[in-house]
Amino acid sequence: MIELRRAGPEAFVSALDIVIDIYTAAMRPPADQLSGRQGIMRNHATFPDFTCLFALTTDGTAVGFGYGFHGMPGQWWHDVVRRALEERSGPPTSAGWFGNAFEIAEIHVHPGYQGKGIGRRLVQGLCEGRPESTAVLSTHDQPTAARHLYRRLGFVDLMSMFVFPGGYEHYAIVGTMLPMRPLA
Repeated sequence: MIELRRAGPEAFVSALDIVIDIYTAAMRPPADQLSGRQGIMRNHATFPDFTCLFALTTDGTAVGFGYGFHGMPGQWWHDVVRRALEERSGPPTSAGWFGNAFEIAEIHVHPGYQGKGIGRRLVQGLCEGRPESTAVLSTHDQPTAARHLYRRLGFVDLMSMFVFPGGYEHYAIVGTMLPMRPLA
């Protein structure tokens, strides 16, 4: 049995070592990127309306997490993605998706616990009751389990084959209207 537990900014920051362990197991990033990722996550906890969910086993071990916040100008991801969508699809489309958006920054489940509905519960739990009109996120633009999950949850592609400045990997920027539609 997996329990979801909400955490605010302070609890999230105090659990960053655990968060990084789950992130590392799920994503297998190069070791030299971890301190930078930890700094980014710490900074995200300062953003407006930050919220986090931890997925915990019955003994209290964290096996997954997800977090997000209200997106606004001045946040790097928000500015880069909104500008790119505006260039590709026009100002009305960009404003419609990013004018009042909940930005899901991270969703990760330890590999030993993937495929059990935890990621779905994290996304739905983070979006539940949010006041924003949309939820947006980026994910690797490959046929992964995450891409499939987001589609099942009602996320649509806003941009595909997107490369962040200074990067080389292709991402899909996806979004859904809030409140989320229930899964059939």
